[in-house]
Amino acid sequence: MTHRVNFAKTAPKAFKALIGFDAAARAGLDPALVELVQIRASQLNRCAYCLHMHTADARKAGESEERLHLVAVWHEAAHFFSEKERAALALTEAVTLISGGVPDDVYTRAAGQFGAEELAQLLALIFAINTWNRIAITTAKVPGTDERGAAA
Repeated sequence: MTHRVNFAKTAPKAFKALIGFDAAARAGLDPALVELVQIRASQLNRCAYCLHMHTADARKAGESEERLHLVAVWHEAAHFFSEKERAALALTEAVTLISGGVPDDVYTRAAGQFGAEELAQLLALIFAINTWNRIAITTAKVPGTDERGAAA
């Protein structure tokens, strides 16, 4: 494989702006929900680097192995997730796989579980993880080499 650019070092202003956006997006959201959303988007985007990072973060935050294993099939294992979590996961899928737009029923379901400000935060979180996934995939980040502390 050819050498890929280190985005954090070669575009530091953009990288720092994204860190700020990510932090702002998380504000006020349940940390467990944040990790579930990041895990699901990373699964859909096939981003092993981010998936490894966020499953590790979820474990550290006390998430159960059982639920972590079921995020990919949450539709079939709905009883493991709250209605709010299911609405967030559905919205995550719709925004991540946006080629056909976000269906009204998915948006309405999420709006029914989240107030306007919290829904906006959730959308920002989904936008942020999709951006992180694209950076990690494009620059060929290696799973298991969490560089958050080194890049900041």
